[in-house]
Amino acid sequence: MRNLSARQLEAIIKSNEYERLPNDTKNKLINKEETNVKDLIPNPIIIKNKNNIEVVTEKILQQLILEDIPSFLKELGNGFSFIDSEYKIKIGDRNNYIDLLLFNIKYNAYVVVELKVTEFKAEYISQVQKYMNYIDKNIKEISNNNTIGILICKKENKFIIEYCSDERITIREYELV
Repeated sequence: MRNLSARQLEAIIKSNEYERLPNDTKNKLINKEETNVKDLIPNPIIIKNKNNIEVVTEKILQQLILEDIPSFLKELGNGFSFIDSEYKIKIGDRNNYIDLLLFNIKYNAYVVVELKVTEFKAEYISQVQKYMNYIDKNIKEISNNNTIGILICKKENKFIIEYCSDERITIREYELV
C-alpha cells in the first residue's frame, strides 16, 4: 500500500505513471505477483526542465535532476533516497564518478544511476556493471541486497538491449517537460 493523499494520487494520474509502466509490470500488478524495484520505474522518466534548456549535456541533465531531486525520486517510485551526485570511487589508479548514487529503502539496495543524452549503446551496460560491482564489493553491508542499476538515456534501442541486458540493470528513456 502506498497510502497516498488525494493530491499525490492526482499527481500520479496526471503524470500517466501507470501507462508508462512496462507491460510485464502491468501484468504482475493485475495478477498480484511480486514486483521488484525495476518493475515499477516508469518509461519514460519525466524530468522537469523549468528553464526550457534546449541543448542538453549529461551535466545539464544531472543539474536538472538535482534542482528538483524530490520530484525525480518520486518519479522513480517508492522508497528511493538520495545519497550523492558525482559519487567518487577509485578503481585501480583511476577515479570514476557515479552520476547519482541512491538507496532504495523498500528493497534495501543501493542504486547506481547513470545518465546518457544519446541513444542507448552496449558499452553503457559495462560501465554501470563496473559501478554496481564496486558498490557491492566496497560499500554495501552484508545485510543489503545487491546493487541495482538504472541507465537513463535519450532513446532506447530494444535490439541492443535484448542482447546486452543484465537483469540488475533497468534501461529507461527520459523526457524533459
